[in-house]
Amino acid sequence: MTAVVSLEFVFDAAADAAVRREWDLLAAADLPSQARHTGASNRPHVTLLVRPDLPGSSVGGLSDRLPLPVTLGPPVLFGSGRTRVLARSVIPTIALLDLHADLHASAGVGDDAPHTVPGEWTPHVTLARRVPVDRVGEALAALSVEGGEPIAAFAVGIRRWDAATRTITHVAGRGTLGSC
Repeated sequence: MTAVVSLEFVFDAAADAAVRREWDLLAAADLPSQARHTGASNRPHVTLLVRPDLPGSSVGGLSDRLPLPVTLGPPVLFGSGRTRVLARSVIPTIALLDLHADLHASAGVGDDAPHTVPGEWTPHVTLARRVPVDRVGEALAALSVEGGEPIAAFAVGIRRWDAATRTITHVAGRGTLGSC
């Protein structure tokens, strides 16, 4: 897939700030970090669906299921070769998995990225991309400065990211940061 559209949920203000603190810890340790991505779209989020095209922005009646409590768990690594993606896991719950499956059903059939399909999805929040394998230990140590405890969060909104036009559209729940 080249240009894609994705649907992502975003967090309440406290959880957003907690993830950004972890981004900052990695950057302060001179490691790759999402803190270095200064684009307007860069915000802690969980990707729910990715496909080449997604006509419209409807996600059915999912707004009434937000805010949804979620827990950001321990770090996970993705990838192969000389670098890894470092992320915070998101602990799956029945409510989260149901929301994810219902969002896919609402979007209809499409050419979904395999890692976002119900049953294949690993929910996570990216902390850093392209972490050299020989620096993964340093990255984990940098994150442990704050204790590495789970982060209680709320998914408060769902946004649509269109990579071709580089635009974000709020499609469900609250699109702004705020407390729940």
